[in-house]
Amino acid sequence: MFYKPKESIRLFAGLCVNGLMAKASSKKPRDVAPMDPMPARVDPCLATLVDKPPIGPDWAYEVKWDGYRLSVHIEPGRVRILTRGGYDWTERFPTIADDARRLAVKTAIFDGEAVVLDEQGRSDFGMLQRALGRLPSAVEAGAIVLYAFDLLYLDGRDLRRLPFGERRRLLEPLVAGREGAVRLSEEVQADGDEFFRVACEHGLEGIIAKHIEKPYRSGRGEWWQKITCKRRDSFVIVGFEPSTVPGHLGRLLLAARKDGELVYVGGCGTGWSHELSRELRNLLEGMATKIPAVALRRKGAVFVEPVLVAEVEYRAWTDDGKLRHASFKGIREREDEAGVYSL
Repeated sequence: MFYKPKESIRLFAGLCVNGLMAKASSKKPRDVAPMDPMPARVDPCLATLVDKPPIGPDWAYEVKWDGYRLSVHIEPGRVRILTRGGYDWTERFPTIADDARRLAVKTAIFDGEAVVLDEQGRSDFGMLQRALGRLPSAVEAGAIVLYAFDLLYLDGRDLRRLPFGERRRLLEPLVAGREGAVRLSEEVQADGDEFFRVACEHGLEGIIAKHIEKPYRSGRGEWWQKITCKRRDSFVIVGFEPSTVPGHLGRLLLAARKDGELVYVGGCGTGWSHELSRELRNLLEGMATKIPAVALRRKGAVFVEPVLVAEVEYRAWTDDGKLRHASFKGIREREDEAGVYSL
């Protein structure tokens, strides 16, 4: 048989292609990296309290938000919002859940803080509590926003093993520049000491420093550090002392956790307005009990069921284990007691 040159070239090329395809079809398909299972819950990474900001190029700085620590789970067909203690509070943050559905992701876990901002743009825990409906308020639930500061899972990949700097690089394009209920907690490019000074001057709670090379690790460690303008913790309300003003609150009686029990740590008699004093008194009177939750005898005190937690700002501890210069900042339910102070 006689072939023309061009036809011979085409025939040869066809035979080569067919041969390659036959060889390729005989090989096993290449393995595709399996998807990482999405965690049902992730215990949060907690910052360690230090006196001064760490210094160096390995540290990134952010504002310390004054609100509720939340993780937002975006899953096929639903969004879940979990508290630090693992409770599902999706129904309490409807605007955050609704806005999370609009993000350009299939599956994701965002770590962040739910806050309400005051007129100066500062997070206000008391306003957040009112927006959640525990006390009478003109603050609407729609005022609550989530400032996302970490990304733990994205579209089938568990990101916790990645350095913090890489997780931030993946987080920013998803939420940066948004004005909805899910926003980016911005990094501040500044010297740590100077940023802390300015934060305190502007009435912020403090700052957070995060090591950019560390993976995400649940629990408290040195890779995240918090520097606060004043000390602030959560204590269980175990009673109150009435004010000399009829119908008002004189002093809250507070307790911390120790070896699975509640221990009295003193009281708090400032931090509320005239109106809030009356509201707190009415709320606590409805929880009165004859059996105190702590070993304490105090004339005139009204003991209550230990179901509420007070956010308290204070300067230090006395030698006998009591709070010094304590001031009330907000109230929440004890059911999510992961943040209650432990001795």
